[in-house]
Amino acid sequence: MKKLLLLMMAIVLVQAVNAQTKDFTKAGDSDPKAKAILDKVKQKYEGYKSIEAEFTIEMEFGEAPKEVQKGTIARKGDQYHLSLGTQEIISDNQSLWLIMHNNKSVQINNVPDEDEESLLTPQSLFNFYEKDNFVYTLTNEFVEAGRPVQEIEFKPLSKDADYAKLRLTVDKKTSDIVRIKAFGKDGSRFTFQIGKMNPNKSFSAGHFAFDKGKYAGYYVEDLR
Repeated sequence: MKKLLLLMMAIVLVQAVNAQTKDFTKAGDSDPKAKAILDKVKQKYEGYKSIEAEFTIEMEFGEAPKEVQKGTIARKGDQYHLSLGTQEIISDNQSLWLIMHNNKSVQINNVPDEDEESLLTPQSLFNFYEKDNFVYTLTNEFVEAGRPVQEIEFKPLSKDADYAKLRLTVDKKTSDIVRIKAFGKDGSRFTFQIGKMNPNKSFSAGHFAFDKGKYAGYYVEDLR
């Protein structure tokens, strides 16, 4: 009887160790509770024909003082128009215009292929989680500024990823994205705090295209 008990204890210990050291090799290994939350977020944002949002980005690099910038982003389908500090980025889903007001210059590029696209770009800011590049889990629930929120942590599946992890905070009641925090492998931190949103906003026909007439005196370099 004593030997049987010891054997059962050994089996339980081995199972526990295996559970703790399980290799997560695909997005399908993710936490079902986290997936249920992300499905609600996806359903909400896919229901918008267009969206405009204010945001704040905080950038931390080691011991250097934290940098904070405010901006706005407008999206309609795969088109977007971002304003951040002295820069604007406009994309009609075929070309991308990088407008730098500080030196009055414009660079025109082709839109990057999906596999070349950086992680938290205007194109993917609201739906980066849809890519099968991560395994994720619900890590925390708490009340922030009077509203209940949920935190989901993402770990990249590729060892070549620039980020060690991402943390998405979601409003539990509304399924709105509150913020996204990226933890760089080099110790840097980037926090995107989403502010006021205007869903289904109507934009002018030229809002997602470059109008050279608005930038008289700017040097335009076409790199396509």
